[in-house]
Amino acid sequence: MRKRPLPPGVALPHAHVRAAGGRARGGWGFPLGAHVREAARVAPPRGGGAMELEAARRAVLATVRGTRAADLPRLLHWMRNSHDFDELVVSNDDVVLRNIAEDLRNRLPIEAMFTSEHQAIEKIHQHPLPMIHVDAFLYDDDVVDSLCEEGKMSRSYCTECGSYKTASLEFISHSFSLMELKFLYQHVLPDLTGKVVVDVGSRLGAVLFAGYLYSSASQLYGVEMNADFCQLQEMMITKYEFIDRIKVVHADICTQPSLLQKADVVVMNNVFEYFLDRQEQARAWEFIACNVRKRGSLLVTVPSLEESLSKLQTDVQLSQWVEEVQLNYDVHMEKDVDREALEQIHLYKIL
Repeated sequence: MRKRPLPPGVALPHAHVRAAGGRARGGWGFPLGAHVREAARVAPPRGGGAMELEAARRAVLATVRGTRAADLPRLLHWMRNSHDFDELVVSNDDVVLRNIAEDLRNRLPIEAMFTSEHQAIEKIHQHPLPMIHVDAFLYDDDVVDSLCEEGKMSRSYCTECGSYKTASLEFISHSFSLMELKFLYQHVLPDLTGKVVVDVGSRLGAVLFAGYLYSSASQLYGVEMNADFCQLQEMMITKYEFIDRIKVVHADICTQPSLLQKADVVVMNNVFEYFLDRQEQARAWEFIACNVRKRGSLLVTVPSLEESLSKLQTDVQLSQWVEEVQLNYDVHMEKDVDREALEQIHLYKIL
C-alpha cells in the first residue's frame, strides 16, 4: 500500500497518529480470505521494534495469566467489551475517507440524490413500504443518530397519522459503508499491486477513494452516467490529490468494452436495479458477461449474480463464466460489524 501525507487542510486527531501503519497482505493467488492484519502492538520488545504476531500473542497471554484471580473476570470483560482498542484499528486512511465523506455531505442534500436521477427516485417512491435513501458512505450509524436527534432524519414513520403506531423506515444505500470498503480491500481482494480496478456506477467515488488508500492498485477507473456525480468525484480527486491513480469516465458502461476487457477487478454495487428498466438491465448484464472475460480476473457484486439475474431474461450462463469464491465474513476486526451487510458482498473468479 502506498503511503501518502494527509492533504492540506485535513486534520488528523491525535489519537489516530500512533494508529497509522500498514497491514499484511496476501498474494494474487487463491484461496482468498487468508490475509491477516498486523497484530495490535501490545508492547515493544527490548531493543525497539514491533512484535510479530506470535510474540504479541504470548505477551498478552502472559499478562492475562499473571493477573490476580480476583481481577481476572473483570480484565476479561474489559478485553471483550472495551472500545479502548478501537484506535489501534483506525488508520490515517480511515480519517481521510471520513473527511471525504464529510466534504461530500456538505455538498449534497441529505438524501444524497440529485433530481437528475429520475428513475432511481421513481423506483424508491414505488416501493410498497416507505423507503428513504441513506448513503452508507456518507452516513454511518453515529451520524444518522445525530441527525435523528436534531430532527433532520427519522428511523421510523407513522402508520396511522396522529397515532402512536410507528414502524421502521427501510433504508437503501447505493454506496458501500466505510466498514464494507475496508472489508473489501483488506479481506476480500488480494494484493492489487499493478492491477486495474473498474467500479461500474462509481457514484460518489467511495470505491475509488478507498482503493487509492487501502490498496496498491495501479489504476482505478470509475464509470458513471450521471454528470453531477462525475463532477463531485472530480472535485474530491483534485482536493485530495488522487489524480495520479484515479480516473472518472462519464459514460454508459455499455460503451466501454475495452476498459472492462483490461480490468483485473470489476466492482458492481447495486449497479443497475434502481437505474435501468428490466430490459436495459438484461442488456447491460449481457454486455458485462461478454466483456469481463480476462481469465483469473475478479468480479465483486452486491447482491449476488444469482439474485441480480433471477428476475431478468438473459443469455448469461453463470457456470460457464464465473466461479464464486467463498469469503470469510468473520475476519473483520472492528466492533459493531454489520455481518448482514458484509454477507451481501460476493466475489467471483472469471473462468
